[in-house]
Amino acid sequence: MTLQRSPSSPPTALRATVQMGIWFGLSFLTAAIGALASVDAKAFYASLTQPAWAPPAGAFGPVWTALFVMMALAAWRVARDGLHASNGFRSRHRLALGLFVVQLIVNALWSWLFFAWHLGQAAFIDVLVLWTLIAVTLFTFWRINRFAGLLMLPYLAWVTLASALTWSVWQANPALLGS
Repeated sequence: MTLQRSPSSPPTALRATVQMGIWFGLSFLTAAIGALASVDAKAFYASLTQPAWAPPAGAFGPVWTALFVMMALAAWRVARDGLHASNGFRSRHRLALGLFVVQLIVNALWSWLFFAWHLGQAAFIDVLVLWTLIAVTLFTFWRINRFAGLLMLPYLAWVTLASALTWSVWQANPALLGS
């Protein structure tokens, strides 16, 4: 006895590929929105007093690119697992992916707050909210797919550093990064 797919539902491999494209698209759309706010970031960042432990400006692009790839893969793995659920997406998959989307929005907002609008306090609050959302997303991903959770760990580590850096730079540059 063979099971036949309904003509209206695409094969699972095609659906998984489309979902991968969606999660990569959303992740890199977020990166692009942040990049729009960061057009003058190089000059602005160079003008700021920074702690000795601050990463060089050239490190940010490659690190964020790698993080966005890992984030997209993590979201795709959770979405893919949802495809295999017997009754379609379970509520835990929807919750995990909803958290992922919310943290993407908060991620993009940080660049606007810090680089475009020069709002140090708001950027610091945003990065703390982002850190919390990443931690919760990581936990929900981990419960669904451990590898997806592991893929989010470098992101959490980088945003931990970014949180400390945002605080330090804001405090050292009150004239440039007012409230």
